[in-house]
Amino acid sequence: MRGQNLYNFSDDSFSQSSTHRPLTVTELNSRSRRMLETHFGNVRVEGELSALARPRSGHWYFTLKDANAQIRCAMFKNRNSGLKFSPTEGMQLLLRGRVSLYEGRGDYQLIVDHLEEAGAGALQRAFEALKTKLADEGLFSAERKREIPALPRHIGVVTSPTGAAIKDIVAVLKRRFPAIKITIIPAAVQGKGAAREIVDAITLANRMPNLDVLIVGRGGGSLEDLWPFNEEAVARAIAGSQLPVVSAIGHEIDFTIADFVADYRAPTPSAAAEILSPDRQEWLHKLDMLHRKLNIHIQHKLQSTSQSLDSISLRLRHPGERLREHHQRLNDLEIRLHQGMRISLQQQSGQAQQLQNRLFQQSPDRLLEQIRHRTEQASENLQHLVQQKLERRNHQLQQLSGHLNAVSPLATLSRGYSIVQKDEGIITTADSLKPGDQITARFSSGSAACTVDTLYPEISET
Repeated sequence: MRGQNLYNFSDDSFSQSSTHRPLTVTELNSRSRRMLETHFGNVRVEGELSALARPRSGHWYFTLKDANAQIRCAMFKNRNSGLKFSPTEGMQLLLRGRVSLYEGRGDYQLIVDHLEEAGAGALQRAFEALKTKLADEGLFSAERKREIPALPRHIGVVTSPTGAAIKDIVAVLKRRFPAIKITIIPAAVQGKGAAREIVDAITLANRMPNLDVLIVGRGGGSLEDLWPFNEEAVARAIAGSQLPVVSAIGHEIDFTIADFVADYRAPTPSAAAEILSPDRQEWLHKLDMLHRKLNIHIQHKLQSTSQSLDSISLRLRHPGERLREHHQRLNDLEIRLHQGMRISLQQQSGQAQQLQNRLFQQSPDRLLEQIRHRTEQASENLQHLVQQKLERRNHQLQQLSGHLNAVSPLATLSRGYSIVQKDEGIITTADSLKPGDQITARFSSGSAACTVDTLYPEISET
């Protein structure tokens, strides 16, 4: 480790004077093993597998190398028995273990506790990160998942047209319910560019008419093989699909992001076909039962109808009697028809007369005559009213003229009175005059200029 001495040679365990006995090889290797195991602990190392040996003991021995170095490795039976894959020569591995030393040969080695294919760990971490992200967005929630149709008429399948998955799906559907139509939307399901093709295929399927449900899947494989179905773009395409989506990817133990986003997860492509197709034999059995029920119902209906016919036949009479009844009925109808026609003609004649009277009343000549008569009468009424109005106004004028004449100064003058005026105006009292004043006296006819000689005091009435 940087900044630290890997070995402390001043330690008593490693320093020896000439008086101490020398270490044995066993002691040296034992001390070196303890030091390595104590100092390093668990480490993670990546490299290429080489020289793999699998003796009867069940332990594995191999070399892990890179371009410049190598290290011996041992993985004991209790650790390698749980692996889900079998390592092969040249495989790139990622392992976890303890640095140690095999004392018997003094070989520096790595005791392996866990082993996986290189890249799988990184992929697994990316898988978990995307799974958490999409789960937080609610893309895995049960509320957004749609029901799968119980009996789809047309199934779309997004997969490789040459893979085992489509063969399994077609075989199951043909066996269980051949009437279901299948449309393959081809897409690469492995390798570079596969995710883009899967997204495009899902988009295309949603534009196709009459599809009821969509299967997205492929056969089994490694994590790298299934990785296109762990891509975020594929997950969002499935989530945004207008068609219900069934994921059918790999084997039952395989899980992908697409499985969590899809509306339904089938453990295998064959299982997806099983889920979406009813059992033909079961349907044939149901149809047979319905056919039997229909036959029984028809038999009952025929028996009931036959009994009704028997009952009707008992009530049948001789055709001659029926003809006589019909002849009599026709005579009655003929009499009623003649009566009805006569009554109808009378009613229509009366209605026609009424319409003629109304037409005469609404005649333009009659209307013009009425209007002319009303106009002449209105003209006479207007002249009479105008004459009455003039007479009343003339009478009122005479009355007003009489009233006006009664209060007129001229009328007063005609009764022997006069009006005395001075330059300042009309004189009403003697107090406003003095001897020698020039005044004018106005009579009903003419006037006279006068000079005041004497003023007399007011004469009171006795």
